[in-house]
Amino acid sequence: MKLFNYWRSSASYRVRLALHFKGLSFEYAPVNLVKGEQHQAEHIARNPWHSVPVLQLDDGTLIPQSVAIVEYLEEKHPTPALFPRDLVARARMRAMVETVNSGIQPLHNLQVLNYVKDELKGDTKAWSEKWIGQGLDALEAMAKTSSGKFMVGDAFTFADACLLPQLFGARRFASVDAARYPTLIRVEAECMKLDFVQKARPEAQPDAVPA
Repeated sequence: MKLFNYWRSSASYRVRLALHFKGLSFEYAPVNLVKGEQHQAEHIARNPWHSVPVLQLDDGTLIPQSVAIVEYLEEKHPTPALFPRDLVARARMRAMVETVNSGIQPLHNLQVLNYVKDELKGDTKAWSEKWIGQGLDALEAMAKTSSGKFMVGDAFTFADACLLPQLFGARRFASVDAARYPTLIRVEAECMKLDFVQKARPEAQPDAVPA
């Protein structure tokens, strides 16, 4: 398999977490979003939405979009499981995934922030802080009712694979007050103890730019 992704992309980070969690080998193929490589014809042929990640299977099949990729990986390689078996726990996990994937992250990705700045002449910092804060508030409230060691019970799930990239992205664009999000920060610290998480982290990727 080959993963077309970018080191700092939170959606790419989700997929790397899933791949490393399941112990799957893959070729890392960087797509530099800052240089606009996602808008080149070669990449648009992989993903008409001009975004990463895209997973290329061994037979050449292309799967774009992080949630679709992770669901494919879970169905193709069900062990170890990234989704809870219990239906209520699985639904809670999916609600958290969608809070991040549909509610928080899209509002502060590069494409949206560039539009807010260049076309609307808006304050991208204020914009980001508004939506990141509102989203993390919701995620904290949800996690309080479902978390154990991790976001949903005591096993690492796709909810955790969405939380880590979201907190990484949030710190780029807004302040993350640990006192305001005690559950999220506690779970994040627990996740960081895991070897596969360290392998997936942005700064560990071959295209990472030193701070």
